[in-house]
Amino acid sequence: MTKNNSLKEDNKVFSPNTQVIENANVKDWDKEIHAGEDIEKYWSDKAKQFDWFKKWDTILDTSGKPFYKWFVGGKINLAHNAVDRWIDSDKKDKVAILYVNELGDEIKLTYNELSKEVNKMANALRNLGIKKGDSVSLYLPMCPELVVTMVACTKIGAIHSAIYSGLSSSAVSERINNIKSKVVVTADGTYRRGKVITLKPIVDEAILDCPTVQNVVVVNHTGMFDGDGENQLKENDILFEKFIEGMEDSCECEETDAEDPLFVLYTSGSTGKPKGVLHTTGGYMVGIATTLQNIFDIQDGDIWWSTADAGWITGHSYTIYAPLLLGSTTLIFEGAPDYPDPGIWWKVIEQYGVTKFYTAPTAVRHLMRYGDEYIGSYDLNSIKVLGSVGEPINYEAWKWMYDKIGNGKAPIMDTWWQTETGMHMISPLPISDLKPGSATKPLPGVHVAVVDEEGDPVGTGKRGYLTISKPWPSMLRGLFNDDERYLQEYWSTFPDLFKTGDMAKIDEDGYVWIQGRSDDVLKISGHRIGAVEVEEAFNSHPAVNETAVIGKEDPVKGQIIKSFLILNKGYDLEKPYKEGDEFPLLNTLKLHVRHTLGPVAVLGETVSVESLPKTKSGKIMRRILKAQEEGEDLGDTSTLDDL
Repeated sequence: MTKNNSLKEDNKVFSPNTQVIENANVKDWDKEIHAGEDIEKYWSDKAKQFDWFKKWDTILDTSGKPFYKWFVGGKINLAHNAVDRWIDSDKKDKVAILYVNELGDEIKLTYNELSKEVNKMANALRNLGIKKGDSVSLYLPMCPELVVTMVACTKIGAIHSAIYSGLSSSAVSERINNIKSKVVVTADGTYRRGKVITLKPIVDEAILDCPTVQNVVVVNHTGMFDGDGENQLKENDILFEKFIEGMEDSCECEETDAEDPLFVLYTSGSTGKPKGVLHTTGGYMVGIATTLQNIFDIQDGDIWWSTADAGWITGHSYTIYAPLLLGSTTLIFEGAPDYPDPGIWWKVIEQYGVTKFYTAPTAVRHLMRYGDEYIGSYDLNSIKVLGSVGEPINYEAWKWMYDKIGNGKAPIMDTWWQTETGMHMISPLPISDLKPGSATKPLPGVHVAVVDEEGDPVGTGKRGYLTISKPWPSMLRGLFNDDERYLQEYWSTFPDLFKTGDMAKIDEDGYVWIQGRSDDVLKISGHRIGAVEVEEAFNSHPAVNETAVIGKEDPVKGQIIKSFLILNKGYDLEKPYKEGDEFPLLNTLKLHVRHTLGPVAVLGETVSVESLPKTKSGKIMRRILKAQEEGEDLGDTSTLDDL
């Protein structure tokens, strides 16, 4: 692989400049990888940066595998490490939470102020009888009270379950009932594209079927309950401000075991019954803090912005917990990426001097459609490192992100991980050579294998099933109250290998290329081809912004490919790609895909669409397209969103 000392394109390999290397927390990639070979020593060394009430007796307990345990016997509290320990340091008056919304409102909480709010909320929950091991469900927008409530739960040892504030009442009640929450914390509403989306009525409907819920705490976020509006509250409702009113702003934290449950986070449920992914305290804390520190090179003066909502794992790990564990400033944004105009994100970056920016490829592609008009109006020179999460990023989106958001100097950390892994698993570091579209290599202390259907390694450049071959500290500890499903979903296919459900290949440099989900494989004329491969072929054409493909039944070929394209501004499938072309764009695209993938890519129908069905975390749901195509029931679509 060719190296150079500037961030220049060289056969689609981008190398870090000297300044990036000199400023990095980790300066020697090979040395760090070597240290990670001994996973127990590596992760125990990383754990020493935190305050432990009692050090662990055993680093890794494999006796009950695959129910692995980390830092066994250790006593710790995540809230103490994320907030309390900074109060007696020079970070006391540093801004911890910087809340901004699409209306331009701003709230800043220093670590000292955050600590007091967390303590008041923790004391209020204890007054309601919430104790260690009890569960609290959250149905909140991205607001400061969300952070306060999550951290307050961890302080008293309660399990929290954050539910994305956009799911239907039936989805909410299903999640509350599974974890048997006694308290639900919600808000009157949330801001979205200039409108207030009401949330409280959804909770009211949901808890009609939730017998364990005793109280609903309501944040008066948009002002619906001012004055006479309080009469709308129900018998067991409590306004958040009155709930914590008069509470002491000091609170003794619970000594939790390293393996005590921290939170349960439910998957979207768009493909079946939601899975309650269970994460515990010690290993999760060590994993997320270490990976954020190393991958994004977090420094004292950074303004960190992860655009992810706390209803998803990225919001838990890297919008809220990891930045606080590092004593950083984390920006929390409430609103859409294109309101009041598609320059709102760039305005926020300029206004607050954001230095590290982490978002999803689907958001990048969405904003690309508006061209350079909006992004060119703002100074983004504060950006030092960029990050991508949620799905593989195509070369065109990567290059636009690199050139336009990063000004051709900020490396892009393309991270692969899952709700189940809790932390980043495959990612570059700022010192890494980058190949757009590749998540680079497994992180130090992380071990993966790409295998065939028999569980044997497939070899260089060959597509196979991505698995994780050694335990890692932030791994899920099971599915809540469903051990059998945990074993079946993740451990039954390949003995001693964790099945991620993703396909991948590893190139000659050891770089991992994610190839989509294993169930997104098309069978064309007896050949197997990944949906992601076809989508990437379409997306590599300048006229195409985003693509989703499905297999459509064909009596001769078994399946043909139906493609749904979002075109860039100014293009039409029925018109030529450029002046002088003899054929319409549709023909040009078909030839382009066949040239990229070969004759196995038999394109059936190709249509132009304005949007694609996506989860609210940004992943395209091909299942919905296929169900629409075949006239089947779409199921619960409240988990879907269009940006």
